[in-house]
Amino acid sequence: QVQLVESGGGLVQPGESLRLSCVASGSAFIFSVVTMGWYRQAPGKQRELIAHIFSDGTTNYRDSVKDRFTISRDNAKNTVYLQMNSLKPEDSAVYYCNRARGPALDWGQGTQVTVSS
Repeated sequence: QVQLVESGGGLVQPGESLRLSCVASGSAFIFSVVTMGWYRQAPGKQRELIAHIFSDGTTNYRDSVKDRFTISRDNAKNTVYLQMNSLKPEDSAVYYCNRARGPALDWGQGTQVTVSS
């Protein structure tokens, strides 16, 4: 069974930055070959995929975060990151990581990001 643990969220002002981390652990899980993604869910809205990274490092972003967010991975640490710059109030949500292709893993608890002045 794979565990996903997200961290790095917090309360920031508009225009500030945060870096989220997600560590994946579990037996028989080859992190390096899995396409990983960051998702977010705002109150009253569906969870949405905002960025994902393939095993070869290729990345894709939802238009709403393109040019502000950067996804990266460290396969040696089974960790995926999300650098978030120029944060806006509409970025406020609970952020999760999970597979972006194939069956989802068990969801972690997520990390809350709140952008407010």
